[in-house]
Amino acid sequence: MVAIQLRQFEILPGQSLLLHDVSWSEFEAILAELEEQRSIRIAYDNGWLELMTPLPEHEYFKETISDAVKDIAEELNLDYESHGSTTWRQRAKQAGLEADNCFYFQNEARIRGKLDIDLDHDPPPDLALEIDMTSKSLERFPIYARLGVPELWCYDSGALRIYRLQQTHYVEVERSQVFPALAIRELPRLLETYRSQGRLALRRAVRAWVKTQK
Repeated sequence: MVAIQLRQFEILPGQSLLLHDVSWSEFEAILAELEEQRSIRIAYDNGWLELMTPLPEHEYFKETISDAVKDIAEELNLDYESHGSTTWRQRAKQAGLEADNCFYFQNEARIRGKLDIDLDHDPPPDLALEIDMTSKSLERFPIYARLGVPELWCYDSGALRIYRLQQTHYVEVERSQVFPALAIRELPRLLETYRSQGRLALRRAVRAWVKTQK
């Protein structure tokens, strides 16, 4: 058998590589090999493994919407934890992925101060963020569902859609369970309005917007 190292592959920004028949032990070995290449994002589903490199545009919206979540939480005086692009995985579910960002709200107290979260014992994030600037080969929703993430926000082409887990699948909803009083789907319009004014102006605008909806 010929062994091929991941460093032999070049994945250009916006492109992905899909591998099949990848065992769980191989998946974990690949994660270890990728520790120094965290620009590569991963998703694993029952032997299928996708590796992708995001575009700069993807990273901009990931950071901007993540900042908005934090600003909203602070304006509402809500405790939260942000775990960035942590690799969430459960061997029993044969599922693993990195969200663009993920947050604890309802379960924040249960993981407060923890640096090593294990989904075999700890709750999954209450909210995960997915930025879909490029076409992904591997469907993320079934992976998130098996990991038990209650809510997803998916941003693509100027629209923010909210999905809530109902038993084994996600259903699109109008309101966020994390921020039920806010019209979260208005965020892209706000971000676009203030994008050219800089990040500080944008974050102030988000906080001001929250105050008008309290």
